Parts: sequence; structure tokens; C-alpha cells
Amino acid sequence: MKPPTDRRLFFLLNVGQRRVNRWIESRFGAEGGASAAQAGALFYLAKHDGALIGEIAEALDLAPSAMTGLADRMCKAGLAERRRDEQDGRAMRLHLSDTGRDKLQTARRGLESINAKISEGFSEAEMEVVARWLASLQTKFSNDDRGRIP
Repeated sequence: MKPPTDRRLFFLLNVGQRRVNRWIESRFGAEGGASAAQAGALFYLAKHDGALIGEIAEALDLAPSAMTGLADRMCKAGLAERRRDEQDGRAMRLHLSDTGRDKLQTARRGLESINAKISEGFSEAEMEVVARWLASLQTKFSNDDRGRIP
């Protein structure tokens, strides 16, 4: 008889996310790759080079203070460059550096292996349900609902 499926979804989601992040950091960090957060910013900048730091924070669902620290670390690592906005001298834009473009390619290759490992043992139909469920969390728990109990 098959044991019942563990339905502690919130717990399982959190533990799974932490384990995947640690796995990514141990594999790609050891190779001198970008962190998971840095890779997310690199992917965004690949499509929106010169984005405002606030735009990147919003796209990655990060608090502005967390994004500022991430931008600092990316600039220190040579992955990106900060430049003042030409229209608003107070605003800062982030641009990919040549090193950032190289790390982006490494991150893309790594993402393929990560996605393959995550979906290993599951059918395409099962992965479609998982992807739909995970995407639904973004609307069920949107930033507009902060402070309200669902």
C-alpha cells in the first residue's frame, strides 16, 4: 500500500526552495558562477539592460533594500555597472558588464540542468500542473495583498 502524500504544502515549498537554492549555490558558486539572486538579475538585465534598480527589484520580487545590496555585490563582482539615469540624476541604472554577459551564459547552461533535475521523474502533464500551481501563487499572494490574511 502506498503511503499517503505529505500535504504540508507551505512546509514542503519552503524546504524545497531552500534545498534547491543550497544545491545551486554549492554547484555554481564553487565554479565561480553567479548566485541564484544574481543570476535572476542577469536574466532580467539581458532583456532590459540599463533598467532602474527599482524595476529589477520589482521583477525579482525583492525589497528595495535587498536589491540595493544585490546590486552592490554584482558591481563588486564585476557583473554589472551602475550608471546615473540621464533624465533623473538621483536614479541609478544597472548595466551588464562583459563579465556579467559571460556569467549569464554560464547561468543559462546551469538553468537547463537545474530544470532537468527538478522535473526528473515527472511527466510533462505533471510538470504542467506544478508550473500552473506555482504561477498561481503569484496572483493568490500578490504584493497588493500585503498584511491581509487570505
